[in-house]
Amino acid sequence: MIDTSMGRYSYCGYHCTLIRCRIGRFCSIADNVSIGLASHPMEWVSTSPAFYHGRDSIPKDLASLDYDPAPAETVIGNDVWIGAGAFIRPGVTVGNGAVVGMGSVVTRDVAPYTIVAGNPARVIRTRFPEALCRRLEASCWWEHDPAFLKAHSDLMDRPEEFLRVLEENT
Repeated sequence: MIDTSMGRYSYCGYHCTLIRCRIGRFCSIADNVSIGLASHPMEWVSTSPAFYHGRDSIPKDLASLDYDPAPAETVIGNDVWIGAGAFIRPGVTVGNGAVVGMGSVVTRDVAPYTIVAGNPARVIRTRFPEALCRRLEASCWWEHDPAFLKAHSDLMDRPEEFLRVLEENT
């Protein structure tokens, strides 16, 4: 992890590369996931770092130009599940509650509570009916006190009931 922050109760599996990421709470990131890798200058004659200054493992005797290969910040919302072997381009935002299927290549933003998969990743469906997705997003349940979440963790398999209790207590 380079220049990456990860929220409470989130975790990352083995052999992941996370560069310039802001990861929310309660995220599950499987093994072999790559997020926010550096880019190369696609609009130049050559994409090789031999032609630009910077830290790299190749000789720089041809370098006369400046290029910043640092990726844009990638934002992973709260309660996001990213499957094994997924790749997420730098600068992408993956919304709260979204699911990225294993082996997916995410090149565009993913809306909250949306399931995407494939190469390139495409929308499969939403996790819940639209109205429930909106309510979950608006609830920001991941920001609530851990004691409250623990007291009502038996409702996690019943989203409507969990939201009803949450809404009654806020």
